[in-house]
Amino acid sequence: MGLKKLIEKCANNDRKAQAEVYQLFSGKLFALCLKYSKNYVEAQDNLQDGFITIFNKIGQYNSKGSFEGWMKRIVINTCLDVLKKKKIHFEEINEQTLSLEQQNDESWSVDNNITKQLIEQAIEKLPPNYKSVVQLFLLEGYDHQEIAQVLDITQSASRTKLHRGKIQLQQHLKQLHYGTGY
Repeated sequence: MGLKKLIEKCANNDRKAQAEVYQLFSGKLFALCLKYSKNYVEAQDNLQDGFITIFNKIGQYNSKGSFEGWMKRIVINTCLDVLKKKKIHFEEINEQTLSLEQQNDESWSVDNNITKQLIEQAIEKLPPNYKSVVQLFLLEGYDHQEIAQVLDITQSASRTKLHRGKIQLQQHLKQLHYGTGY
């Protein structure tokens, strides 16, 4: 059965079709949940909540862009909602602080020998308020306007958190890189 037909059946609450969509995409979406959750159990809960939202809103999917990308956005938003409910602090940053911090942003770089696995390990070590912004920007391709909406912060706070997160990320990468014997 094609994906388009499967989506139509899911929109009509066909449980077999929903189970098939779950089987097709749960692995990738669970890996995404692990990145945005504190632990394995929370990731499982976020995946289940994400699929509930997916199936409730599947009739709103308009075939613009990939279905998997649409589902990823829902799952990421589900995970971020959990972080917001836990009141992870996303402090506001004023424009003066932002302009001072971003003057040196061009100096941020990563050794070409650093693997994606090391980058992901380093991101995991970031404080939650930086980790979310860095993941959304660097891994998911969100822009600052989207990040600001999702995290309920200003765009300038998003830029500042990204800048600060990149600095810490670079430090963690250096530790991981030299610790692995490269």
